[in-house]
Amino acid sequence: MASSADEVVLSLSESNSVTVHLHGATVTSWRHKGTERLFVSKQAVFNNKKAIRGGIPVVFPNFGPWDLGPQHGFARTSRWTVESKDDKPSNGAIKAVLILEDNEATRKMWNHKFKVTYTLTLKETEFVMDFAVENKGDQAFSFTALLHTYLRVEDVTKTTVSNLKGLNYVDKVKGGDMFTEDRELVSLAENYDRVYQNTPDEHVVMDGESGRTVIVKKTNFPDTVVWNPWADKAKGMSDFGDDEYPNMICVEAGHVSSAVTLTPGDTFHGNQVLNIVQ
Repeated sequence: MASSADEVVLSLSESNSVTVHLHGATVTSWRHKGTERLFVSKQAVFNNKKAIRGGIPVVFPNFGPWDLGPQHGFARTSRWTVESKDDKPSNGAIKAVLILEDNEATRKMWNHKFKVTYTLTLKETEFVMDFAVENKGDQAFSFTALLHTYLRVEDVTKTTVSNLKGLNYVDKVKGGDMFTEDRELVSLAENYDRVYQNTPDEHVVMDGESGRTVIVKKTNFPDTVVWNPWADKAKGMSDFGDDEYPNMICVEAGHVSSAVTLTPGDTFHGNQVLNIVQ
């Protein structure tokens, strides 16, 4: 497991906290009233090399397979720096700011000057993630980005996601073909990997088994990825337990169907808020 030197903890109380690992700026815990709301595999590897399986990894500057480097880019396997951290809560919130800037290793893959600023704010019933990318070079660059959120559920087959009906999606399980969602509430019963396009800025994720409900709100992230590996794929993943897939669902806010292009000096801002209903 991680050492304290690798982690930043934001705590409003003993039962309400967020933990973020500096490897990948991966949020590995979000506890509300003592209940863990994020899923991290018991088989997750904490070696500061491999991406951490679960929580909220940061995908940048590429979503999916990448000719220039590792799948989902280098942000989730890079060491981030703490720019600032509140010592104690103020006005019911506590905040940390993490940054990732280009370095020799990133420029060998992707030769651009950039600064990613990731601001995490914990409130009583909300967890806010502000994601900003600044072009610090003298040439334009393009990227895709996503917050790969693993939500913990009691039973994924009894979990639903709202506000996807009528939307086009790319089904990565079916070779990347495009389909249109016809269900009012989306539920999962098999290996599921869909990129929903032009999605509303809010989804309600309800765990029918426990009754726990999280609202995912997003700004300037036009895509929503819904993913679960299911049984067979889980067995082929060394950092994911064979029997863990029923206890997670990924509902991920991103800008992945099309790339963001930043001219020199410009900054992209995206935002995700996880709001607990119960």
